[in-house]
Amino acid sequence: MRIGSENLNVNLRHVHAAHAIWRLGTFARAATELGVVPSALSETIRQIEEVIGAPIFDRSQRPPAPTPLGLDFLHDTAPLLEGFRLAIGRARAGAGLETGTLAVGAAPSAIGGLVGPALARFRARHPGIRCRLHDDIAEPLARMVVDGALDLAIAGRARQSPDIRHTLLTRDRFGLACNADHPLAAAGQVRLDQIDPAQIIALNDSTGTRQLLELSGKVPHDLIAGPLLADSTIAQLAMIRAGLGVGLLPENAVNLFGDPRIRFVALADLDLWRSTYLMEPARRAQSHIARAFVAELQP
Repeated sequence: MRIGSENLNVNLRHVHAAHAIWRLGTFARAATELGVVPSALSETIRQIEEVIGAPIFDRSQRPPAPTPLGLDFLHDTAPLLEGFRLAIGRARAGAGLETGTLAVGAAPSAIGGLVGPALARFRARHPGIRCRLHDDIAEPLARMVVDGALDLAIAGRARQSPDIRHTLLTRDRFGLACNADHPLAAAGQVRLDQIDPAQIIALNDSTGTRQLLELSGKVPHDLIAGPLLADSTIAQLAMIRAGLGVGLLPENAVNLFGDPRIRFVALADLDLWRSTYLMEPARRAQSHIARAFVAELQP
């Protein structure tokens, strides 16, 4: 540490030693607490006094007492030691997953069966961690992970980027989502040509589900772009529950709320699956808190 042209070879060890002597009253007791021999402790104090240019302890007294200058030094450095102790305490608490924050992003359809249970396990083990869950589709979630607004996200695959690392978590098949009172609800499976295009509730074309249906090349366009449009899976499911129509959705999305009023019916002539990925930042290290949550995703 340099102040002006003077090189100050005094560090926290020196300050801690001076406070130990002041608190315990003797060099011998302070040396025992610090785990050093008294002569080494005396040399440490001598180094402080050499830098200051005056004694900080009056060794002629028994026990040695701080000089007026030394007392000022001890009072001035007390907040430094206390701040250091607090910083170490907070760091230890964070490292031990006792405190801290976790920001997770998820597609709505990934919350019920995957993210929600993982968060419950994580919270049971680490109740001191504050958790935030942000729901959205894959692309906005990926951007938030890259920007550091989220620690990680669980959703469909985002566009290829050197800034995002994708890890496959689950796969679920597409089927028909319909109200429990719909004529097709009781069927074990249905064909695409049994679905009335006029009843289709479509998803916004920015959603991963809509894009998978379009890119598959296996689904007639009138079963993808219906007369009713929803901007999110949750809105689509609410409309289906209300009996407004039907939709083509992955099974985990249909079972998002475990609602008996919404049924999933397998499709006999469509073999299409949706993959759900863990998205993590590729260019920065994950926090120990985020790593602990990832472990809960794969119990």
